[in-house]
Amino acid sequence: MIKEAIKYLTELGINPADRVIDLNDYEGNKRTFILNDEGMPKEIKPLNNRALEPLHINTLTGLVNYIKANIERFGYQLFLQVYDEKTVSLKGTLQYDGGRETLVIANAITPKFSYGHYLDSEELIIAFQSKFTKTADRDLLLKVVGNVKEENVRQTGDNGVSQAVTIKTGIASADDVLVPNPVTLAPYRTFLEVEQPSSDFIFRMKNGPSGAIYEADGGAWRNQAIVNVREYLAAELADEIETGRITVIA
Repeated sequence: MIKEAIKYLTELGINPADRVIDLNDYEGNKRTFILNDEGMPKEIKPLNNRALEPLHINTLTGLVNYIKANIERFGYQLFLQVYDEKTVSLKGTLQYDGGRETLVIANAITPKFSYGHYLDSEELIIAFQSKFTKTADRDLLLKVVGNVKEENVRQTGDNGVSQAVTIKTGIASADDVLVPNPVTLAPYRTFLEVEQPSSDFIFRMKNGPSGAIYEADGGAWRNQAIVNVREYLAAELADEIETGRITVIA
């Protein structure tokens, strides 16, 4: 096909070499263009100009190790962008075509939990122990959910905040207790290397018995998670930040 293209251009009286144009941009970088049949230029970019695809990792530790290894883009200034509580990207500076190279993307692996959906006692107990860090309110919820004696949750006296349930308090005794609300919990929602942000939740129960928790802080925990990730990276990469090689943006 290359031979046919050269033959076609020759028959038109156009030397293929005449279609290639080299220009320098305002920074002195050489850029190469080729003209199509309509005379419109299209830039030919070198394959080594930027990474074809970023590396994908799942921990902040791996991201820090990659940066400290300094095996790629030696001498370049790089940016760490904390995009959200579960995503951090390592990017290059702005290039002549307006793009930025993305070298690494770190995505946290976090357990899923169905907020706002009622789960039975067994599911709640397992979720509280495996998907939430240990806090006083988590342990209190485990005690209430794990010791509910009756299937029916009282609706009398329910003012939208407090609910009453009967729980076992001994071998042969049971007491009525108020379901705690609101509760402060710290689910696994960001990278495991940093402290999990705590936030308020509304806990509700209904017949079954079953229970559900609803987020009640308006998503403010996300801002705290981003701050925690930024502070971790700043501490681990203090030397690189001091030299100006790495800039953390959050």
